[in-house]
Amino acid sequence: MKEKYIEIAVSTGQDTDEVKSSLGELARLLDTAGGECVYQVIQTMESPSPATYIGKGKVDELRELIDAFGADGVISDDELTPAQMGNLESMLDVKVIDRTMLILDIFAQHATTKEGQIQVEMAQLQYKSSRLSGSAGRAMSRLGGGIGTRGPGESKLETDRRRIRDRISSLRRQLKEMEKNRSNTRKTREKNRIPVFAIVGYTNAGKSTLLNALTGSGVLEEDALFATLDPTTRRMDLGDGWNVLLTDTVGFISKLPHNLIDAFHSTLEEAKYADYIIHVVDSSDPAISRNMDVVYRTLDDLDIKGKPVITVFNKDDIAWNAHPLFDRHADLTVHISAKTGRGIDDLKRAMMRILLGSMTQIREVIPYTEGSRLERIRTTGHITKEEYRPDGVYVEAYIPRY
Repeated sequence: MKEKYIEIAVSTGQDTDEVKSSLGELARLLDTAGGECVYQVIQTMESPSPATYIGKGKVDELRELIDAFGADGVISDDELTPAQMGNLESMLDVKVIDRTMLILDIFAQHATTKEGQIQVEMAQLQYKSSRLSGSAGRAMSRLGGGIGTRGPGESKLETDRRRIRDRISSLRRQLKEMEKNRSNTRKTREKNRIPVFAIVGYTNAGKSTLLNALTGSGVLEEDALFATLDPTTRRMDLGDGWNVLLTDTVGFISKLPHNLIDAFHSTLEEAKYADYIIHVVDSSDPAISRNMDVVYRTLDDLDIKGKPVITVFNKDDIAWNAHPLFDRHADLTVHISAKTGRGIDDLKRAMMRILLGSMTQIREVIPYTEGSRLERIRTTGHITKEEYRPDGVYVEAYIPRY
């Protein structure tokens, strides 16, 4: 049986369509987690209520809706404070969760590798830690210390905090070791000079489907948000002896909890160390502009800047847009359907074009006395012709511009 939830959101004078779009996304998140949205409530107010997030009148209305729909709980589109969550639970007598808790739950379901599971646990503990220092901590500070602040209540809170801190420290140490292994893998790639393309995009844009279409690999494809959590790297033959690496990354989403960005930083960093970015966009999504903005803001947060970008407008077979799609951040744009294979050859040509655009072509004879230079060209560049002559080795090659 799916748990039934009523979604709530506060509109503070912003575009109501944007709030509705965000709630629609929240409904898809619920579906991914195994729940169901049965009703949506939007209240327009200057700012959320510090005590109950929505106003008292809406809380009364919400109580009636819970009875009418037989809802198991309420979910907020914004992160709730411990006070807001506790007050709503006591007033409504049902489970109250927020968007952050839901995303953490989905991540916990989809983490399959050891690294992914550690990152999820760390994010959950960081979230729980902020709750401990929030509700209980503030309640104690109001007592002013001394009488009434000692005893098992305080000691349990401190014990919980200490256990969480110790566990987070342990998880961080494990992640550091995994980061070393990832770093060693990257150094090997750099030594072999294989160009790396990182596939990024909003969640469920079709990144894994594209990776499979380009490489023939069997990466999980699922019509669900956050189907891929762990980065996958595959080798791809672009033709004419050109080989590149493609790395799939975790999808981005609006209001992505900071705890998750912190916990998944090492995974998301795969895009930082790539040479080129392939930005996959679901061109059938009505919120396409907002989704693209979220991706670029997240890349900025991760300090991923100045890399050549190919924007791939995916799902072209089911998209309908009144205006031509455009991305001002992209160096090249391609329209494809990763599912049907349409436009894949156009993307390969775009990849080759952007690859060659970052290299210099040389045609020269290298004297036999400069063997080390020839070896460097073999290691860091791409030789298209090599011919041994009396005065040296004639090469035609592409080499990096540095």
